[in-house]
Amino acid sequence: QVRLVESGGGLVQPGGSLRLSCATSGILFGFLKMDWYRQAPGKQREWVASLSMVGNRNYTDSVKGRFTVSRDNAKNTMYLQMDNLNPEDTAVYYCKTVRNGIDYWGQGTQVTVSS
Repeated sequence: QVRLVESGGGLVQPGGSLRLSCATSGILFGFLKMDWYRQAPGKQREWVASLSMVGNRNYTDSVKGRFTVSRDNAKNTMYLQMDNLNPEDTAVYYCKTVRNGIDYWGQGTQVTVSS
C-alpha cells in the first residue's frame, strides 16, 4: 500500500523558515520522481518543486532561491526547506508521486506565514 505522509508545517513569522518532510512507504522511493504542491485558500493547487530520482531539481519561479528540495533515499523521505517565507507562501503543502500512471498524494501539512 502506497502511503505519503507530510509533516513539519506550522505557524511562522515572515522571514522565517520551516522544513517539511514527506515520508513514504509502499514505493521504490529511489526510483521515482517526487513533487511538492501547495494550495492556498480559495486557489487552485499549484506545483512548487520537483526532484528527480537522479537529483535534478526544479522550482516554480516564486520560490526559486528560497526553497530547496532534497531527498534521503535511505529514509524514503523527501524534504522541502523553506527559507525567507512570506505570507503568500501560506498554504497546505502536499507531496506527490506517480507510480504506474497513478497519482499518489499525501494528506497535506498546513503552513501559515503571519506576524
